[in-house]
Amino acid sequence: MSLSPFRGFFDFQNEMNRMFDEVFRGLARRSRGEAERRFEWSPAVDVFGRDGDLVIKAELPGVRPDDVEITLQDGVLTISGERKESREEERGGGYLVRERLYGSFRRSFQLPEGVDESKIKARFEDGVLEVTVEGAARETQPKRIQIEGPGG
Repeated sequence: MSLSPFRGFFDFQNEMNRMFDEVFRGLARRSRGEAERRFEWSPAVDVFGRDGDLVIKAELPGVRPDDVEITLQDGVLTISGERKESREEERGGGYLVRERLYGSFRRSFQLPEGVDESKIKARFEDGVLEVTVEGAARETQPKRIQIEGPGG
C-alpha cells in the first residue's frame, strides 16, 4: 500500500473544512435566534427558466413527499419540510463517520409580480422536487435610464 505525499495535507484540509463548517453553522444558528440544534441542513436548489416558465428543483434525498410543504404568501414561494432521522440499531460500537444531516429545512424564493397562483405545479420524483411557475420567466428587456450630467 503506497501513501500519497499529499495525504497529510488533505487530512489537514478536511479537518479545517470541518471546523469552519461547525463554527459558521453555529454562528448562523445563534444569529437567527433559533434553538440550538446539533445539525441543520438546507437542500441544494437550482432555479432556471424553461420555455417561459420558472423552474425550481430541490434535491431532497431521504425526504418523503408527505414531509414537504410548499406555500405562497405575498409573492414568496416557500419550500419547507423535514428529513427525519432513521433509527438504526447501533451494532459494534456505533458510527465511525456520520455526515448525513437531518432536521427541518426552509427555502424561500421571491416570485415576479403578477404570478397566477393557479399556474404553480409541483412534482416529486426520485428525491427531487420540481416546482414549475408557468409564465414567470418571460424575458423582459430592462429599461435603460439616461444619466444626466451636471446642470441638467
